[in-house]
This record gives sequence, C-alpha cells and structure tokens, in this order.
Amino acid sequence: MKAAPLPEKSAADVDFPIERVEAEHVSRREFAKFLCLVSGGMAVGSGWVAVKEKLFPPFRFQGEFLVCKTSDVPVGGTHPFTVAGSKIPFILIHLNDGSWRAYEQKCTHLSCAVYYQPDNGKIECPCHHGYFDAHNGNVLQGPPPRPLPHLDVVVRGGEIYVSEPAHETLS
Repeated sequence: MKAAPLPEKSAADVDFPIERVEAEHVSRREFAKFLCLVSGGMAVGSGWVAVKEKLFPPFRFQGEFLVCKTSDVPVGGTHPFTVAGSKIPFILIHLNDGSWRAYEQKCTHLSCAVYYQPDNGKIECPCHHGYFDAHNGNVLQGPPPRPLPHLDVVVRGGEIYVSEPAHETLS
C-alpha cells in the first residue's frame, strides 16, 4: 500500500523553516542575556554622556560679535545667525516693544528648531507644542525642561552685537 503524499509547504514555510513552538519560547538564559545586553548598553551610553562633557566642553567665546545692522531686522522680525567658530544656531529677535533678544534656536526638550511668533510674543517649538516667553526665554507651556539659552544683545551705532552672558553658560 502506498502512503498518501505530504502536502506541499508554502513559500513562507520554505523560506523561514522555524517551528512555531520554538519562536514563542524564550528560555530564562536568553532573557537574562537580553537584560544584560540592554543594561550594558545603557551603562555605556550614560558613561559616554558623562565623558563627552569633559572631553568636549561647550563652545565658549570671548568679547562681542557683530550679527547685523539694526535696519536689517524690522520690528517683529527675526534674524538667524551663528557665532564664528560655533555650530550653534541662534535667532535674533526684534520684539514689538523695540527691544532685542538673542536665543539659541534649539528647543531645550529635543533640540527642534524654535520660531518667533510676533503676534503673541512667544517663541514656539512646533515639534511638541512648547512655548517660551520671547522677553526672557522662560518656558510658558509644554515639555521643555528649562528656559532657552540666550546671549546678551548690545546695540551700538546702528549695529547689533552679541556676547555671552557673564553669569551663565550655553548649553
């Protein structure tokens, strides 16, 4: 007597010959390996953050740097800039009351670019709806954990200069 032929395997079974029972079962040893790898990765990442701060201190500059002329930025307008020798993006804001402010253009939450809204006097982070006060950089709403880092602004002879605040460090 001849045995009945076996049904053909599907293409997926041929390409991935893993038994379902094996795929669902995770041994304690495999789980412990996974936990050790994840824990080790997190430890290395935390160590790198700590070492990076010592090896690569934040950029510091001395003196004043020319940004632009006062006529280049209308009231309610902005002017993006970077300081020579730095890759940190800043934004110069000409507030509606005529005063000037300069802030780092990265949100303190996840470094998304921030934008000035002259109609309500706020700086917005569109990524997670964070808002900062344009007059002092303080957090008004949303997830940002700290105020925007700022530069001191000096207007002299129709030109705008920025300098690093004496009492703070840039992030």
